[in-house]
Amino acid sequence: MKIGITCYPTYGGSGVIATELGKELALRGHEVHFISYALPFRLSHYVENIVFHEVEISTYPLFEFPLYSLSLASKMVEVAEFEKLDLLHVHYAIPHATSAYLAKEMLRSNRDLKIFTTLHGTDITLVGLEPSFLPLVKFSIERSDGVTTVSRFLKEKTITNYSIEADIRVIPNFVDTNFFKPESTCDFRKTIAPKGEKILVHTSNFRPVKRVPDTIRVFEKVQKEIPSKLILVGDGPDRSECERLTRQLDLGDSVKFLGKQEGLVEILSSSDLFLIPSQSESFGLAALEAMACGLPVISSSVGGLPELVKHNETGFIAEIGDVDRMAKYTLELLSNEKKYKLFSENSRERAVNKFDKSKVVPLYEEYYEQILKS
Repeated sequence: MKIGITCYPTYGGSGVIATELGKELALRGHEVHFISYALPFRLSHYVENIVFHEVEISTYPLFEFPLYSLSLASKMVEVAEFEKLDLLHVHYAIPHATSAYLAKEMLRSNRDLKIFTTLHGTDITLVGLEPSFLPLVKFSIERSDGVTTVSRFLKEKTITNYSIEADIRVIPNFVDTNFFKPESTCDFRKTIAPKGEKILVHTSNFRPVKRVPDTIRVFEKVQKEIPSKLILVGDGPDRSECERLTRQLDLGDSVKFLGKQEGLVEILSSSDLFLIPSQSESFGLAALEAMACGLPVISSSVGGLPELVKHNETGFIAEIGDVDRMAKYTLELLSNEKKYKLFSENSRERAVNKFDKSKVVPLYEEYYEQILKS
């Protein structure tokens, strides 16, 4: 198949999954064309069967704001015509699905370009619920030939919020478990915890919805009982507040802010446990990557997290903001070596058997083929 993929190229779960999907489809022999305003950050190396098409945004004195959605639609038409695309798979509803629909209509007299839309979370639960966007999101979803969500939670939320009657298929996020896997020798751990302390880790974009301060408060309670360190990976609007909270709680060198990092496997493999106390999480890709590296997960009970984390098997689930219970669960695992080993093995096994790319990517292929035949 000849497949066009549009996503946000920056850090974030939707961009990561879209890029990894494209790479895997290319390895399976499909021709993949990425269409976006910048090269996706996980597409830094040449991959056979993948071509990148940059959307150029023109400036004109009459227009106060750049018209990206229109420029994107024009580029989609150009690529679809010249490369003879079979389908266009857009990730995130706004503005990608809208631009794709416009491109489909512009091409209608020449070809029937199929549109697939994958909903990832905040495009439905946050941005799309803005009164000015709600009709547009509903229209774009209903005009797509195929629609997927990354969790059952998000499917139900989409149907409820937008009164969608079209068929929505759940295809979960995935991970390459041959890449995200436990590494036995890690110099990184010796640097962070030279005295053999336990290491807790959290990765996110530091938005308020991630509740990163809760991670720090959980750690404060844990390190009073067990010598430990906390690694915070990522950056965003809440980082300054988190740094202030760390100083206020007098945690000193016990909390390490690493900012955005590429070497996640080494960091995760060096850690003992992953914390994700989010207020909203449609899936929890960061938690899945940690599980693939053999880390038990302590999470909140929101969104798609309960579909990923098995309570009392691969980790523990607590209510939003229940710092005391999260700390209790963390201490329970870190102080019981036998239980920790079992949870660690369960986490890795669940990632491999349920969410590996070899299990999930074929679901997309089957859906493509079904819609193309219809």
